[in-house]
Amino acid sequence: FFQAEDGIRDVERSRGLGDVYKRQGINAEYMRLSIQDQHACWRSFMGYTLTEKILRQHLADGFYEPGKEIGIKIDQTLTQDATGTMAYLQFESMGLSDIATELSVSYVDHNTIQVGFENADDHAYLESIAKKYGIYFSRPGNGICHQIHLERFARPGKTLLGSDSHTPTAGGMGCLAMGAGGLDVAVAMGGGAYYLTAPRVINVHLTGRLEPWATAKDIILKVLSILSTKGNVGCVCEYTGEGIAELTVPERATITNMGAETGVTTSIFPSDGQTKRFLQAQERGEQWTALAADKDAVYDRTLEIDLSEIEPLASAPHSPGNISRIKDLNLPVNQVMIGSCTNSSYVDLMTVAAMLKGKHLQADVSLGIAPGSRQVLNTIARNGALSDLIAFGARILESSCGFCIGNSMSPRTDAISVRTSNRNFKGRSGTPSARVYLTSPVVAATSALTGRLTDPRELRMDYPRIEMPAHFEIDDSMIIPPLPTTQRAEIEICRGPNIGEPPINEPMPKGISGQVTIRVDDLVTTDHIMPAGSRLKYRSNVPKYSEFVFEPLDKQFCSRASSFRDQGTHNLIVAGLSYGQGSSREHAALC
Repeated sequence: FFQAEDGIRDVERSRGLGDVYKRQGINAEYMRLSIQDQHACWRSFMGYTLTEKILRQHLADGFYEPGKEIGIKIDQTLTQDATGTMAYLQFESMGLSDIATELSVSYVDHNTIQVGFENADDHAYLESIAKKYGIYFSRPGNGICHQIHLERFARPGKTLLGSDSHTPTAGGMGCLAMGAGGLDVAVAMGGGAYYLTAPRVINVHLTGRLEPWATAKDIILKVLSILSTKGNVGCVCEYTGEGIAELTVPERATITNMGAETGVTTSIFPSDGQTKRFLQAQERGEQWTALAADKDAVYDRTLEIDLSEIEPLASAPHSPGNISRIKDLNLPVNQVMIGSCTNSSYVDLMTVAAMLKGKHLQADVSLGIAPGSRQVLNTIARNGALSDLIAFGARILESSCGFCIGNSMSPRTDAISVRTSNRNFKGRSGTPSARVYLTSPVVAATSALTGRLTDPRELRMDYPRIEMPAHFEIDDSMIIPPLPTTQRAEIEICRGPNIGEPPINEPMPKGISGQVTIRVDDLVTTDHIMPAGSRLKYRSNVPKYSEFVFEPLDKQFCSRASSFRDQGTHNLIVAGLSYGQGSSREHAALC
């Protein structure tokens, strides 16, 4: 069991299983069971966490016991274009005629710059695949997959599997949402079970309420300061307590989104009045259902967080888990970027617009703002907030992942860039020497106002409290619905020259004899292994993309490894702690 530490309460299991059994009238035979079987029996008398409820309802294979492998039915899938092409190539190879999920959505939000033909060819392939197999297709420009899925598709109690590590965003809706590799998503679309380790559940118990200038982003940064970015694999963060009552669904989604940086399987909030309000605002009120953990649910670990003690925080370079207080930084800022799937909601941007209205951007600072979806962009355009942002000096960017994945808006050499995104790995911004600080939108806006990383509590202004609308204008014209089944057979798949074939590997040999081809340090991320930015356009062409393996660390690795491979020698990698953290682990493994 977890050890008690500052801010964490041990689960009260030290009283002994025997006492529990006696109270339940269990006879002595049970006392002779193995510790594992005793534990399973003991759990059967306790209430369920929300996580366990949803997993048990979707159990397709195995027996539910934390730490054991189970297979679950997946209700929904999502893909994005950087990883989706490989997922659909793998789905095609299965020879199926239709998807078996309740709903699958293909989003285009990563490679929208379209320098060269490759991205446009990928998008055409994805659109034709969607038409062929009964998949919703969100066109380029419609927005970021996680923001749109939260708005238009996620539902309480459903299981969602996405080919993106920040799929847990939908956990803010009470949906059990997990990121996975493209092959896992393809299998789920085909009706196969998704296999995972039955998780241990961490209760993040929130009390109190946020003070002005403290935000949902600061809550998840506080959680990161406790859990760190390692040691949490096979766990789920489940949020409870009276402190969640005033957190809106978009605020909860900020927390579950960046919860991915702790390494947990996913994060989830209950479905309550806030959830109902959000769904009603999206004209989906009939999809609401109340969901929560049982009152006597047993958790493996509990974090106690008093929201009234939360203050503005930042993830300092070069890890989301490197947490600092804003008031301790006071650094000059060269660039501010507001957006990403973490912080690009209506309330986020309206709060920024209220802070910046009637003022002007600092001379030495560049400001970019990317609304999370077309819905958000249209709303702030109609109410005048967009004009306020433009008048301040902001550069309005496309509703896409953009700067977060380093394919645009790279900062200058040695710059300090303040961003509202979720990852600040070295070089991820596109500039290896840049230092990226991850903050809330209000801290980012303050930095644009002052030219420094400044605690917003030092501003001479009242905190702008923005309410979520009771109703959003709904326009799904950029989402192409599935074709009728009778029309799908005539659809031809569009394959440009950049669309490759999914790699076919030989079985693992009984023994491995090889050469150490590279040794890397601790905290090497998937961005180090398979670079993003300008190289993302090759994600649908594994042989080409493989030419850039470890490019940020060793430009000669590919030629050296290829030479060993051609000689029949296995390439061995020696790595340190947390090797391979980050996004797109499937491509890092495939290439």
